[in-house]
Amino acid sequence: MHVKFYDSIEKIGQSTWQGICGTDYPFLRYEFLFGLESAGSDEPQGSACNAQSGWQPQHGIVFDGDKPIAAFPMYLKYHSYGEYIFDWAWAEAYQRNGLQYYPKLLNAIPYSPVTGTRIAIDPAYQQQQPLIFAEVINACKSKCHEEDISSFHFLYPQQASSDTFALLAIEQRASHQYHWFNRDKSTAPYRDFDHFLADLKSRKRKDIKRERRLITEQNIQLIRLTGEEINMDVWDTFYHFYQLTYAKRSGHGGYLPKAFFKSLGETMSEQLLLVLAKRDGKIIAGALNLFSSDTLYGRYWGCIESAESLHFEACYYQGIEFCIERQLEKFDAGAQGEHKIQRGFRPVPTWSNHWIKNPQFSQAITRYIVQEAEQVQDNIKQAANYLPFKA
Repeated sequence: MHVKFYDSIEKIGQSTWQGICGTDYPFLRYEFLFGLESAGSDEPQGSACNAQSGWQPQHGIVFDGDKPIAAFPMYLKYHSYGEYIFDWAWAEAYQRNGLQYYPKLLNAIPYSPVTGTRIAIDPAYQQQQPLIFAEVINACKSKCHEEDISSFHFLYPQQASSDTFALLAIEQRASHQYHWFNRDKSTAPYRDFDHFLADLKSRKRKDIKRERRLITEQNIQLIRLTGEEINMDVWDTFYHFYQLTYAKRSGHGGYLPKAFFKSLGETMSEQLLLVLAKRDGKIIAGALNLFSSDTLYGRYWGCIESAESLHFEACYYQGIEFCIERQLEKFDAGAQGEHKIQRGFRPVPTWSNHWIKNPQFSQAITRYIVQEAEQVQDNIKQAANYLPFKA
């Protein structure tokens, strides 16, 4: 086996990439990653993933002889923006000691804190996963030594993969998010939204009904669009919402160009859920989600008119209803947000793995990760005490 790195996914080709990665997990689709690299390249802002944006593609393919058997998205990063696993303090410590933390290698989905496959393997080679993972890790280590790269990182892998990385001496770091589940595997999924509400304590159930009632009282209508229902013209309106949200939160217009969203609408609309809010015939808010065969992923939200409970309705309750209708197992509504707990989103651990080339910093970061893990575990336990479900 051997690994080869490519500075654009286009050089790998759609048939090779998709033949390994498939199309179910939307963030690993060729169209999604290619859109990040190419959409908007002719605009002043440029594309979302290139050397100028600090997300230089370095995608990897594992070969068995001449046959490609595994693929993984990889980026050479010159900063830590758009990652959601925070290592700014590590970079600052490097700088204080006269060392360079950047560039670093990052195996992740850009701008997307979503758990999923990080090293995709041809099904015929699935039994060789440990060997393939080890080959990828050795290739990343060699690249770091040869090109003066400080470290490499796997962000938001599935827990089983993260555990395997940890066994291969790639330090495991814990974090947490809040996910909604369509009941557990031993219980039949919810029939409708009222069936979900019946699982909640009386007061919490009344609170959610009140929030939803407020939407109607404010003369707001919600519509859910998927596939061909999403008109290409609506992306101009949605992008305005997206930019306003980032401007309020971060003082800039967002990481992604408008052309990227339009490319999603053109190439993978069957995996998009666009929730729009209208008042007096005017679109005033929108929330964009992606979905696989079992999970809904909430990604972007924005509005031009404020309304009480509108964010909860557009970003959470409409998504929950969609999951119930489609019999999806889970709703991953994005990073952070303790307010999700009282709306039925459970605290769950998420994972990342890290290899630091400098041995002194590696030891210090390992100690930090161990201490941090105790706090994360405590946070999850504390959050679970506020869940709205009946005992």
